[in-house]
Amino acid sequence: MFELSDLRVAVLATDGFEETELTEPAKALRDAGAHVDIISLKKEPIQAFRHMDKGRTILVDRTLDEVRPEEYDALQLPGGALNADALRTVPEVQQFVRAFQEAGKPMAVICHAPWILISAGLMRGRTLTSYHTIQDDVRNAGGNWVDREVVQDGNWVTSRQPKDLPAFNRAMLELFAHAPAGTSQ
Repeated sequence: MFELSDLRVAVLATDGFEETELTEPAKALRDAGAHVDIISLKKEPIQAFRHMDKGRTILVDRTLDEVRPEEYDALQLPGGALNADALRTVPEVQQFVRAFQEAGKPMAVICHAPWILISAGLMRGRTLTSYHTIQDDVRNAGGNWVDREVVQDGNWVTSRQPKDLPAFNRAMLELFAHAPAGTSQ
């Protein structure tokens, strides 16, 4: 078991996120003692999906315009095609994600969320996995896409889909456990 009690984690999502890809990693992080903030573009609850069906709504802790990357030690990006496609076009989201990368902070990214990394210009030379339908996007952006349950490349851990969540959560907790916790401001 990992002890993450000094770790502050940003979970960035909006309407259309894949429900378990947010709720299960957030629960695993909280169970390990991490402080987790659900961050979105708006303060209203955000709509989850279970593949193509609506799921529950999730309360938002803070909005993107209320936070700074320096306040967090790690970043988790849940998937969901609608979620990732909406977030990837927002310049402030791209800037937020780039700040984590530039600081070398760990990021856990699943399913369609690598689209956000692509739009932020972070893909070139990275090895990762994602939902199979975006493998061409990863490759076209200069990434090395592989079909594995979980892939770690430097400060990134990636997975393909909800059935990979047990392996994704283990790898995320291990990666985040090595982050310099408590350095957020």
